[in-house]
Amino acid sequence: MASVRTRLAVLGSAVALAACAQAPAQLANAAPAAAAASYEWVALGDSYTAGVIPAAGDTFEVPRDGCERTDQSYPQVIDRDLGSLFELTNVSCGAATIEDVTSRAQEPIGRHLPPFSEDPDHPFPPVPPQSEAVGPGTDVITVGVGGNTLGFGDILFQCLQLGSGSGGVGTPCKDEMAGGIPGRLAKVSRDYDQMLTTLHERAPKAKILTVGYPTVVPKDTSKCRYNNWEQFGSITQGDLDWLRQDVLEPLNKAIEKSAGTQDDARFVNLYDSSQDHSVCDTGKWMEGIFTRFPDQPALVHPNARGHRNAADHVTGAMLDVVGVV
Repeated sequence: MASVRTRLAVLGSAVALAACAQAPAQLANAAPAAAAASYEWVALGDSYTAGVIPAAGDTFEVPRDGCERTDQSYPQVIDRDLGSLFELTNVSCGAATIEDVTSRAQEPIGRHLPPFSEDPDHPFPPVPPQSEAVGPGTDVITVGVGGNTLGFGDILFQCLQLGSGSGGVGTPCKDEMAGGIPGRLAKVSRDYDQMLTTLHERAPKAKILTVGYPTVVPKDTSKCRYNNWEQFGSITQGDLDWLRQDVLEPLNKAIEKSAGTQDDARFVNLYDSSQDHSVCDTGKWMEGIFTRFPDQPALVHPNARGHRNAADHVTGAMLDVVGVV
C-alpha cells in the first residue's frame, strides 16, 4: 500500500518539523518532555492479531502471560510506525474467542498445543476480558477475532484426521462437518454483535475497526500438495475448497455484516489484498501446519509478511477514522 507508506512518511516529516520548531523555546540545559500521543488505541484480538508463531517474530513480554504477542505482529508494527500519534495498549491473546474479548477471563495456552508442541510454562494464570482495557478515553479500538468462536482450529484438526489415508481424494471433512457450520457461523454473528455493543458502552467515543481474516486457502487448490505439512498436510483438495468457500469466506462476511450494524464500526478487509499469498502460494504470507516440518508448528497463521500487510491496511483505516490525511 504505497499510499499508506507515503502518508506515514509525510506524517513523520510533519512531526519532526514541529519538534524542530519548538526546540528554540526550550532551555539549553533542560531535557525536553516526551510529547504525549494524540490518540489512545487499544488492540484486541486472537492469535491472528497477537502473532503467536515464531514466523511472526519473538515474544517480548517478561514474564510471559501465555498470550504470545510477538514483535512482528501488526499492532507492534503499527506502534513502531505511528507511536508518536497513537498510544497502544495491546491485550490481544492467542486462542481468544469473542467471549474472551467481551466478558470472559481467558486461560492462555501459550505454545502448549499437544500433540504438536509442549509449553514448559503451561498452565498460565487467567487474563481479564480484553474489553476491560478500553474506557471513556479510548479513541480507536482494533479487534480481530471470531475464528476461535467458529472453532477453526478444531475444524482444521478434524480435517487433518479425516483426510489421513484418503490419498487426497474426496471431501471427508465436508461430509462429516458441513451440517454444523451454519450454527457455528450464527454464534459468531450473535457474539460479535454483543461484543461491539459492549465495546461501545465502555468506550462511547471510540472508533472500532473490525479486522477480517486474510486469505488462507487459495482459489486454485491444485497449488496445495497433499501430505505436504508445510502446507495443509493431509487435508484433501476438495476439503480445502469447502473450507475456503463455506467456512472462511462466510466468517469474514459475518464479521463485515456485524460491523455494518454499528455507526462507530468499520470493517478492514485483509482478504482481497492477500489472495496471492495463501499457505500454498510462492511468497506466502501465511504459514501452513508447520513452518518447518517437523519441529516448528504454525497451525496456519500469518507470518511477519502477512502482519506487515495487515499493518498497512489497519494503519490506513486508523488514520482515516481520526481524520489524519
